[in-house]
Amino acid sequence: MASTVRLHTGLADALDDAATGAAEGHRFLRRAWYAAALQAYGGTARTLVVEDAGAPVAALPLVAKGPRWLGLAEIPGCYWPFRSFPVAEGACPGSAEALLGGLARQVRALRIGPIQDGDPALDWLKAPALATGWTLLDRQVADSFLLDIAAEDWPRGSTLRKNRHLEKHLAAAGALAWEWGAPDVDALADIERRSWVADRTDGRDAKFTPEGHGAFWEAALHDPVLAEMLSAAMLRIDGRPMAFSFDLITGTRCYAIANSYDPAVAKHSPGKLLQYRNLLRVRDRGVTLVDWGAGDSGYKQTMGATRGPAIRDWIFVRPGLEAFAARLLRGAWRRSGQAAGGQA
Repeated sequence: MASTVRLHTGLADALDDAATGAAEGHRFLRRAWYAAALQAYGGTARTLVVEDAGAPVAALPLVAKGPRWLGLAEIPGCYWPFRSFPVAEGACPGSAEALLGGLARQVRALRIGPIQDGDPALDWLKAPALATGWTLLDRQVADSFLLDIAAEDWPRGSTLRKNRHLEKHLAAAGALAWEWGAPDVDALADIERRSWVADRTDGRDAKFTPEGHGAFWEAALHDPVLAEMLSAAMLRIDGRPMAFSFDLITGTRCYAIANSYDPAVAKHSPGKLLQYRNLLRVRDRGVTLVDWGAGDSGYKQTMGATRGPAIRDWIFVRPGLEAFAARLLRGAWRRSGQAAGGQA
């Protein structure tokens, strides 16, 4: 039976069905995830839903990019972990072709990303797109870093001994309390305001402040399924929040979204100490791989992370004159990214 494509005004409930059947690392891409993005960043969504035998196998949310008459769209969401869409595992190439046909009737071009190489939804769509005349533009944004915490030699015994030594010195600053649980966005924002983010940037990239991305995470936490996936580890000293690690955990994969600390106790490495405790704890919960995304490669590699898939921005341009024009711009788009090995 041929796949059917339906256009829904707004965010379709079928996003949850597709996310439930998606690859483990994509199961957070629920309707509430995209709704949180619309609430935090604005935009009006449409959703293309692909069904096989009446069951949703993929759902692609779209928001206009630039003036609507340009016909450009992107996937809503937070920039980290990535911007993708849910596709059920085992969805056939014919379903991807059906989605592309529906997409071509709605937009001239679609931005997918930033997204890692090997993303299941991206790989599902790429070959059928090329085979049916779409032009694909890509540019590298950064390299990702992955940490295998199931490895027998992680962490090293010498590292744990050093950490215990640092914790003894840190305790001189006050009573230490290591906590895990539901994220307290206000407490996380409080630490960020005292961190290097406030010192060295304009604050727009802060994860939890009102000036940054706090509204997104506040909204996402209202969904009980997403709230179950989101967790925060926190170090308090004499009751005051001093360091945090914020993660999104889906199955055996942990996306390390953010971590920070108060520089007043920086010499005792509170952030690193909390990270080790946190990763040992999530390993006990069955997590085997930590995806740290891009940036700050020094401390990640010190903790054992290795370079993972490249993170890229993709633009899918529909067949016709638009695709021909896009091929002329491929070089300029690639040059606007980062060189291999660079960081965003």
